[in-house]
Amino acid sequence: MTNHSETTGPFESNDISGQELPAGPTEHATQVTLRTPAELADALPYLLGYRPEDSMVLVALHDHAGRGRFGGRARLGIPANDEDWEAAARQLARGLVTGSERRGGRPERMVAYVCQEPGPGESGRDVKRRLERLTHLMRTECGNLDVPVIEALCISDGRFWSYCCPVEGCCPEDGSPMGLPGTSVLAAAATYAGIQVRGTLRELRARLQPWETGAALEQEITLDAAGMTLVARMLDETSRLEVAEETIALAERIIRRYATATPVCGTHRADVRDDDLLADDEAATLILGLQDRTTRDKAAAWMEGDEAGPALRLWRALARRCVGPYGEHAAAPLTLAGWVAWSMGDELEAREALAMALAADPDYLFARLLHQACNEGLDPEAVRRCLRAERAEATQAQPTTPAPRTAHSEPPQAPPLASGANTQESDQRAEPGSTKGGQRRRRTRNEQEDGRHTARTKRDRRRPADSRPRTPATGAAGPGTRGPAATRTRAAAPGEATPGGVPSDSRQPEVDG
Repeated sequence: MTNHSETTGPFESNDISGQELPAGPTEHATQVTLRTPAELADALPYLLGYRPEDSMVLVALHDHAGRGRFGGRARLGIPANDEDWEAAARQLARGLVTGSERRGGRPERMVAYVCQEPGPGESGRDVKRRLERLTHLMRTECGNLDVPVIEALCISDGRFWSYCCPVEGCCPEDGSPMGLPGTSVLAAAATYAGIQVRGTLRELRARLQPWETGAALEQEITLDAAGMTLVARMLDETSRLEVAEETIALAERIIRRYATATPVCGTHRADVRDDDLLADDEAATLILGLQDRTTRDKAAAWMEGDEAGPALRLWRALARRCVGPYGEHAAAPLTLAGWVAWSMGDELEAREALAMALAADPDYLFARLLHQACNEGLDPEAVRRCLRAERAEATQAQPTTPAPRTAHSEPPQAPPLASGANTQESDQRAEPGSTKGGQRRRRTRNEQEDGRHTARTKRDRRRPADSRPRTPATGAAGPGTRGPAATRTRAAAPGEATPGGVPSDSRQPEVDG
């Protein structure tokens, strides 16, 4: 790789899937040796699982018995302001090295990539020159950590350039053309292993973004109408439980509807099919109902088995229906989509969905915790066990007349995912209803507090002096109940570069494996 004709030691693509593999090759392991910059450029989408755009990427390399293998990968969006390049390069390098050390293997070397398409009036060659300083900063920051960069590539406009070629005139000034997708040895090995490149992050996000068609106005009107009915019921503690049951029952019916729908080919056609199967009023009822934390937590239990796939499709469809002023409401379905995707092993969609949830509502704590846990490579089984236990308890004990939760009833405590961070969500973010702007959110919150105060006053007047409110027999959750969202996760150690709570294309690196 350093002399552009042959490698000083073969680096095998044992890490195509993005997970750390055993140090030694297994009996039936497929090993692919990459010898040239062209092969390294072709390998990037298979190492990440998608085709990066507007990205700076580092890939770790580990030595084993004189042979090399790929390790972890980290990606950041290229900052628009070049004054931020140095900080971004430092964060990217430290994030990958720290993450690799936490998993038990410090990288010996790195491969660096910068990927960006030309702007108006630019060529790929212009991009290569413009990003040369960024690449130099990435190499410098890795060198400061005693991890040298042995190859640095720029990929733009279907061509690639090397910043490390020591031979003058070796590489064409206009770059070398990328090979046809799917024609390399690595592509064949990935196909044999059942691994597919999923296009770009932009295409993935498009499945989760709100409608921008004429149907968006009709959905917004339906959301307004549903809010006028549901908000009043959800502000009342008694009818709030009824709304929660209705929301879960409706979601179950639609999940069954999706499960029995005729399959179609292609992600776009599948999404259109799912949209057609979901009526505007059904979507509005679910979007507003999921603003309640306990209802959302119950919905999170559809995370495995035959339920997981249809549930993920439903959460995607609901995120697309959070149109106009209801964009902040998308935090709930996006978080559920990210959780189910992570539970099913799709960390790429999980990170993107959770990042979009935090973009919709930066204070949405469930999304923040899941995003941090996913980035840190934690096992989602800890959360699954918690949800299974709560689901089993709810099935065994069905209260006929649930009583309102009082100050004497204790909310159920979820087993900790890890330790360190307080997970209690603010009432402001948990309140349901149709809101347009910060004033409507504050007005709704005040109305809810006034309504609860009035309800308590009326109960106090009716209650005999020596009586006390009855607590639910099954610990029925009230407005302050903490469900699976209210887990605890350990605080990030100093120097860790992947705290949750920021979009994946912001200045927090995506560190994988």
